[in-house]
Amino acid sequence: MDIRVGYDIVINSPTPVGMLLLLYTHPSRAKDLKTPEKLKLEPNIPIEEFIDSFGNRCARILTPVGQLRLYNDIIINDNGKPDPLNWKAIQYPISQLPSETLQYLLASRYCEVDLLSEVAWSLFGETTPGWARVQAICDWIHSNITYGYEYTYPHKTAYQVYTERAGVCRDFTHLAITFCRCLNIPARYCAGYLGDIGVEPLTTPMDFHAWFEVFLGGQWYAFDARHNRPRIGRILMVRGRDATDTAFMTSFGAYELVQLKVWALEMKTYQISAA
Repeated sequence: MDIRVGYDIVINSPTPVGMLLLLYTHPSRAKDLKTPEKLKLEPNIPIEEFIDSFGNRCARILTPVGQLRLYNDIIINDNGKPDPLNWKAIQYPISQLPSETLQYLLASRYCEVDLLSEVAWSLFGETTPGWARVQAICDWIHSNITYGYEYTYPHKTAYQVYTERAGVCRDFTHLAITFCRCLNIPARYCAGYLGDIGVEPLTTPMDFHAWFEVFLGGQWYAFDARHNRPRIGRILMVRGRDATDTAFMTSFGAYELVQLKVWALEMKTYQISAA
């Protein structure tokens, strides 16, 4: 299956602003790209690229005064299969976890393990460890947290999502990650493209999407507390401990977001050029 993904973003800066951009597909999907991927800027300004400590492809820029357009439009091949299910995937004891997974057990900026540990054990302590426990977490969040853009704000944490019982996909993901870590399951934040492939299209404009991965049975698996069902065409862009590590745009100064358009649909049903 070929999927066309991309974005068209316009910002306005009153002064030159240093920015960190994580707007590429993840290097693990590089082999699936059918067209070259290059971040295009108007006006054309210098870009410094690098790979961060989480393996994400990043760019550094200094914005000009005024408007800057950032856009990308690529074709990527996907296997067309839903997210894998493995109800037999076991939870490893901490003593047997690979050392590189241990950081995903710790509290982070948006995931307050210490504040939610008692809650997590009271809600899920009687569930079967492993896949069933993670699915129980997703089921609870999907049923108890109300989705809506009006319910979120930039500094909202997992504890606030739990107490306010509302948020967006970012918030659903932070709460799920925190519950998993409280229960000694390594969990990491993921974000990227997720088009309405094989499901009823949403009526709201498309945006980037957040989900999470857990380490079970010796490998990482994707879970999605917002949609709570296996999905087709999940295109990874970034991974990290939480949204701090994975923000698509981090600015070191003030700017205004003028436009944000995102697309991710099958080639046979969607043709667009951002150029």
